[in-house]
Amino acid sequence: MVKRLAVLAFVFALAATACTGGGGKKDGNGNGDGVKQRDFRFVVVTHGQASDPFWSVAANGVDAAAADMGVTVEYQAPETFDMVAMSDLIDAAVASQPDGLVVSIPDADALGPSIQAAVDAGIPVISMNSGSDVFQDLGVLVHVGQTEFEAGLIAGQKFADEGVKNPICINQEVGNAALDARCDGFFEGLGVKGEVIPVDLNDPAGTTETVAGVLQQNADVDGILTLGPTGATPTLEALTQAGMLGKVKFATFDLSPEVLQAITDGDMLFAIDQAQYLQGYLPIVFLTKYLETGALPLGSVDRVVLTGPQIVTADTAAAVVQYSKDGLR
Repeated sequence: MVKRLAVLAFVFALAATACTGGGGKKDGNGNGDGVKQRDFRFVVVTHGQASDPFWSVAANGVDAAAADMGVTVEYQAPETFDMVAMSDLIDAAVASQPDGLVVSIPDADALGPSIQAAVDAGIPVISMNSGSDVFQDLGVLVHVGQTEFEAGLIAGQKFADEGVKNPICINQEVGNAALDARCDGFFEGLGVKGEVIPVDLNDPAGTTETVAGVLQQNADVDGILTLGPTGATPTLEALTQAGMLGKVKFATFDLSPEVLQAITDGDMLFAIDQAQYLQGYLPIVFLTKYLETGALPLGSVDRVVLTGPQIVTADTAAAVVQYSKDGLR
């Protein structure tokens, strides 16, 4: 526990530094006054687009770290959740011979060969967001994020405390191993075998229709966990249409203005925040310092630097709203 608290204290100290944006005016390249400029170029390849509400916050973290560290960073992602396209982006990044590579690993089988190629080429690789259970097998130096099964387990235990007996888990990105682990942990924490409802994150109206259909067909559903705002917002609409908002126990992973408002209004129990801004920020800092010192933080759990889970409830949601508006949470 002491080791975990020390790591988290270090992480949050860096976050506070990040929020200052380098502590000076920005020049035309977004670099703060007095920031040492380094001749390092990093490439970040994730499975989520910077235009997505969740990933835009992670991209903000990448941009802030690039400015604070005085390095060049390129952020890349496939247009949709496409592992073939993502592996192609990683291959192209490796061919460009960057000084470091940051990747998310939603599917180790699909992305493993490309990531291994980077490691074999001598490129230091750090993973973020997804891949906490597989990154070591691929030769990745350290992972920044949360352990997904354990985060789901916490959600399940909280639902159990609320007396939930018939839950469903809404998965907006089928094929993402991290999201599968969240649902698995959720049901484990509840001690029941629930149903996973697959939906399309690019079709919110279809998600609302799907969830409404499940509620209509199964009146015993008394708990819903969504795995991100792209599932949470349409589910809020489905519950509203069914007249069940506030009656069915409801929580989600990750934050959005709609999620925070629902928590404040008492329509949602809580959100599990993984601090994706830090997931974008910290790998750039770590790579920079690794190249300069040869050292890396080992993390609190098997070389995982934990940025979550952080539980946002009605007692804390109001304080988080401004950070969300600022693109930091």
